[in-house]
Amino acid sequence: MKLFGPLYDKVMLWSAHPRAERILAALSFAESSFFPIPPDVMLAPMCLARLDRAWRLAAITTIASLLGGIFGYGIGYFLFDMVEPWLRTSHYWSAYETGRAWFDEWGVWAVFLAGFSPIPYKIFTIAAGVATLNLPGFILASFVGRGARFFMVAGFIKLGGPRMAELLPKYVERIGWAVVALVVVLGVWLAQH
Repeated sequence: MKLFGPLYDKVMLWSAHPRAERILAALSFAESSFFPIPPDVMLAPMCLARLDRAWRLAAITTIASLLGGIFGYGIGYFLFDMVEPWLRTSHYWSAYETGRAWFDEWGVWAVFLAGFSPIPYKIFTIAAGVATLNLPGFILASFVGRGARFFMVAGFIKLGGPRMAELLPKYVERIGWAVVALVVVLGVWLAQH
């Protein structure tokens, strides 16, 4: 089943759109508070399409993700009573419980780790608001964790350069399904620990 190739082609078209940076920022903001698709799926192809703008794109993604994370924190802090019934019936409830457990164990460091975990970041931002995690610490950990992730993506793409642009379309299906398998394995492992 070809899933990632057509998606990759579509994202490459979006990356050439005159408002691509705004779309990337909106996606990054939304993913940190309520949207299920991580911005990496747009950031990487946009960096490939414009290697000269990779650092700028990573910065846009980081700042928009940070602002979305603060919005997610606000959802958890001010609106959790409204969100909780939906969260309990969704497949995100166990991730929310994991996020709360991580906060109990590691505090603000959990936010930094969330930038790299397979658990959706929005769950951590909402849980941080519910836990009334220290807001300046939350902002700093979000900025560093998310920034490290997005600048790492941009760095790998810049490092690979034109060769990466040539190879990625050939292997995008294998890479996509390998990432899905990795997320499932990590999700199962985290649920057991």
